[in-house]
Amino acid sequence: MARKKQSKKGNKMRHLITKLSPRSPISEQYRTVRTNLQFASVDEEVRCIMLTSAGPAEGKSMTTANLAVVYAQQGKSVLLIDADLRKPTVHYTFRLDNLKGLSNVLVGDIPLKDAAVASDVDNLDIISCGPIPPNPSELLGSKRMQHLIREAREVYDVVIFDTPPVLAVTDAQILSTFVDGSILVVRSKSTEFEAAQKAIEALESVNAKILGTVLNDREKKEANYYYYYGN
Repeated sequence: MARKKQSKKGNKMRHLITKLSPRSPISEQYRTVRTNLQFASVDEEVRCIMLTSAGPAEGKSMTTANLAVVYAQQGKSVLLIDADLRKPTVHYTFRLDNLKGLSNVLVGDIPLKDAAVASDVDNLDIISCGPIPPNPSELLGSKRMQHLIREAREVYDVVIFDTPPVLAVTDAQILSTFVDGSILVVRSKSTEFEAAQKAIEALESVNAKILGTVLNDREKKEANYYYYYGN
């Protein structure tokens, strides 16, 4: 019984494929996303990125985490911030505690340097959500949030935010006005076309710069499998 419980617990743990299997075809796709982002803007460098989705359970947070890892693997100093102040997951993914984080910085309890924690991935620091506040939207839209972004830009090459689903709450819309660009994550055979369209319209309504979309959980064809791995 104890072994079964441990097995179930292990299955629920969140695994980063870009860290555990950096040469896999899926990790290569994350590097392709990174490359596309680097060419996303000709006139200005995209250094501060936000990821969101239309609804929950579309792979947004894992996409964000893996993207942060491939940026760090490129040798860039990266800060990943969990800006989902309602249902945070970044601290689970990187096996960190959530005793202090973004919410503490935004209320003035601690400075940014004390909230950032080095992960077990070289060049990658994490700011977890911290204690869940009663007013997430107000904190994300505050002047302290803008100051945090300016300060993070001075220290890190790339700053990446994980945010709540755009159709659920206004948090992502608010934060999208402070960053260089936003990415919408959609899940294959799950996200409805109308929901994705409404999510884009919601971001456009606040003049957010949409860099593109990431199609997550696409079914892998057998031909592709053997192309990469052989027989």
